[in-house]
Amino acid sequence: MDLIADIGATYTRCALLDDDATTLAQQDFSNGEFAGIEDVLGAYLDECRRLGRPRRAALAVAAPEIGDDFEMLNLGWRFSRTGLRESLELRELHIVNDFAAVARGLPTLRASDYTQVGGGDPVAGAPLVVLGPGSGLGVASLIPSADGWTAVPGEGGHVTLAAATPAEAAAIEHIRNTLGHCSAERVLSGPGLARLHATLGELAGRTVPLVAAAEVTKLARQGDPLAADTLGMFLAFLGTVAADLTLTLGARGGVYIAGGIVPRLIDLVAASGFRERFEAKGRYREYMTSVPTRVITEPVPAFRGLGQLLGER
Repeated sequence: MDLIADIGATYTRCALLDDDATTLAQQDFSNGEFAGIEDVLGAYLDECRRLGRPRRAALAVAAPEIGDDFEMLNLGWRFSRTGLRESLELRELHIVNDFAAVARGLPTLRASDYTQVGGGDPVAGAPLVVLGPGSGLGVASLIPSADGWTAVPGEGGHVTLAAATPAEAAAIEHIRNTLGHCSAERVLSGPGLARLHATLGELAGRTVPLVAAAEVTKLARQGDPLAADTLGMFLAFLGTVAADLTLTLGARGGVYIAGGIVPRLIDLVAASGFRERFEAKGRYREYMTSVPTRVITEPVPAFRGLGQLLGER
C-alpha cells in the first residue's frame, strides 16, 4: 500500500494505491483547517488505518525544492523531507513539484480527460508543457529523454507578465505600482483574477470592492461588463503566457491547462481571445497554429504522475 497526495495552497487531495495501482479512499482536505503538512497527512492516515499503513509515499507539493527543505509560499507551511518521512513512519518518501507531477502524467491522458481549444495536432516525441492558475500559477514541462520522458519543474509563474494591448499595459503598470513587480501569477491565479477586477475598476474611475475570483466569474456569466472585461483580459493573458512557454520550450507536443480555475470555464475559454492570443506571434503564427492547447478535465491529474513515479521505483 502506497500513499499519494496532491498538496496545493488551498486543498490537499489524498489517496492510497494498492498493489494493483488501484486508487482507494480518495479524500480532500481544506488546508486552512490544519497547521502543517504533517497534520493533514496524519489525519488522513488515521482515518484510513483499517486499510493498512503505507510504507511508501509520493507527494506533489506546490513548492520549489531547496535541498531537504520545502516552503509553500502561498500557504506558509515549511517542512523537511527527512522530518516528514520520520513523522509519517515511511520507508520511502518521494516529493516532487505539483506541476511536475501533472507533467509526468500527461502521456497517460485520454481524450476524455481534456477538452481541446482550437486546432493543432501534437508532434510525437516533442516537448509538452502544462500550466495552471489556482492559488498561484504552476508551470512545468515534459521533455523527451533516452529513458522516455523527464519532467522539469520550474517557477514560470513568477516571470514578468507582458502586455499585448494598451489596456493590458495600464493594468500591469497599476499592479506594478502597488506591488513592485507584476509577475504572471499576480494576474493568472485566483487572487490575481480578483486583483485584476479591482484594478480595471479603478482604472475606469470606479470604486470596486475586492471580491473573490468565483464571484468575478459569476458576475461575468450574469453579464456584468466589468467582470466580463476582467475575465476576457485574464484569458488573453493566459494565452500570452502559454504561447511564450511554447516558443521557449519548443512544446510542439501540446500545451495543457490545469489548475482550479480554467477547467470550470471551458465554455468561456473557447469563446474568449485565449486561442487567438496564443497564435498571435507574428512570423511564427503558423508554428503556433499547429500546436494544440488542451484544458485538463481529469479531477486530480497529479495522481497520474505520482503513480508513474512510484511505478518507476
